[in-house]
Amino acid sequence: MRKIIHLDMDAFYAAVEQRDNPALRGRPVVVGGAPDGRGVVATCSYEARRFGIRSAMPASRAARLCPDAVFLRPRFDVYRRVSSRIQALFREYTSLVEPLSLDEAYLDVSDARAFRGSATLIAGDIRRRVRTDTGLTISAGVSYNKFLAKQASDLDKPDGLRLITPDQGPAFVATLPVGRFHGVGQATERRMLALGIRTGADLRRWTLPALQGAFGKRAQFYHDIARGVDRRPVQGTRVRKSLGAETTFPVDLREPADMVDALAVLAERVAASLNARGLLARTVTLKVKYADFDQISRSRTAREPFRSGAGILRQVEQMLAATEAGPRAVRLLGVTLSALESVSPAGGEQLGWEF
Repeated sequence: MRKIIHLDMDAFYAAVEQRDNPALRGRPVVVGGAPDGRGVVATCSYEARRFGIRSAMPASRAARLCPDAVFLRPRFDVYRRVSSRIQALFREYTSLVEPLSLDEAYLDVSDARAFRGSATLIAGDIRRRVRTDTGLTISAGVSYNKFLAKQASDLDKPDGLRLITPDQGPAFVATLPVGRFHGVGQATERRMLALGIRTGADLRRWTLPALQGAFGKRAQFYHDIARGVDRRPVQGTRVRKSLGAETTFPVDLREPADMVDALAVLAERVAASLNARGLLARTVTLKVKYADFDQISRSRTAREPFRSGAGILRQVEQMLAATEAGPRAVRLLGVTLSALESVSPAGGEQLGWEF
């Protein structure tokens, strides 16, 4: 039985800004585009979330929801430095660290020696050290697979720690709305709801052949996850074929400047994943889904590999200008990196499950 920890910084960008500027503490802080109609929310403080502000929301709408909010442009260089310190701390406990972004990672501590192999005690120690070393808080979820560890980390945010044991997993999954399942996007959720599949318990009642008829190659994953089974490993050293991020906007974007601001956030997100894994990329792909659900993609391969958010943004901004975005409203943007290259070499006894 594996022991997986999912660690997720609490409102990371906004928390860094509040840490560095005490005058912002306790105030609604929004990091992202300016509120004059240009750009979207990258993240916001918990004080801002109480007003209904969320990531990927147009900044203009966020300003209407909370006129007293403080709007700040992202300082990605600062966020990357803080993230590097935290990622290094993770690797003191295990080499099996899979960063997902600047503020999120999976750890496989199945063979860890610290705290006699207790995943919960390791997660607690990481939370203590992150607070001591950076002045920030991080939430942790502990379970026997990635799906449940991520679910657990969301349960007590911010600054929480939650465990889902092997005995608890299937019952926990049974209560989950299908929209909370990894791999179930908005379109799949709509299909499931139309079929009467609202929770994990509903999904579990479907046989594998029936799921295959309805959902094709994803059927096996849905069949397993409804039973609390997730076989995905924590990928600590494998060189990936691609890295990507995308955002579906609550309100369709119509101004090219707003789209560029959204792409800047996505570019920094994929750059963070690239840097966390010690990779370079040669190919960048832009994905655009228009308001009528028509979807296109454009790719470009550079002569020299790149790894910075600014370099990625330059490529996708040029590709965006060659699309119909602007005259046609946009509901989704995505950025994917491929042709990845490693810039650094990759690189016991099972202790059993102990909480």
